Amino acid sequence: MKVTIPRKTVYRLSLYYRSLQRLRANRIDTVSSAALAKASGVKPTQLRKDLAYFGQLGVRGLGYGVDALTKKIGEVLGTACLQPVILIGVGQLGSALLNYGGFARQGFEVVAAFDLQHKKVRPKGATVKVYSMDGIGEFIRKKSIKIAILTLPGHVAQEVANLVVESGIQAILNFAPAILQVPENVVVNNVDLAAELENLSYFIQ
Repeated sequence: MKVTIPRKTVYRLSLYYRSLQRLRANRIDTVSSAALAKASGVKPTQLRKDLAYFGQLGVRGLGYGVDALTKKIGEVLGTACLQPVILIGVGQLGSALLNYGGFARQGFEVVAAFDLQHKKVRPKGATVKVYSMDGIGEFIRKKSIKIAILTLPGHVAQEVANLVVESGIQAILNFAPAILQVPENVVVNNVDLAAELENLSYFIQ
């Protein structure tokens, strides 16, 4: 039976995963819960509680095997193999994301981009092809795409979200300045850059 993991725990698993990848790159074989927690910016008790969802993974006095724990978390997050993703809206932000080389290292591959002005859009340096919005539904269904990144103006975000959800998208990374209304079985993570800057502004006053 699949274990239901709280959403906040899933977020922290991503932090642990990235920390473990850095340890692997430095050829470190084992890591203590205290060291992994510090590298991930959480408390050791929280890390042990999160990893307890998967049974006994570490060895008392020795810590966690970096390779084994990386593999386990990768399987849980679904990044053990490349996860196909589409990007919708190839403006300045969308173009920058298409040129970002870190997605593949984290288990994701942007396989296509879509834009109303697809014939005029040519992101410099990007190898991902930009398609017309007319064929997005068919592409999602044919390629079994489950994740979409929205980098759109706020006034069209809901309409596009409706379209991709109807076509089979189950998760959306939303950069649009809009709160999306989606079915309960669809997950939306909102990235509001302006709100994050406002948050930082409060703390520096």
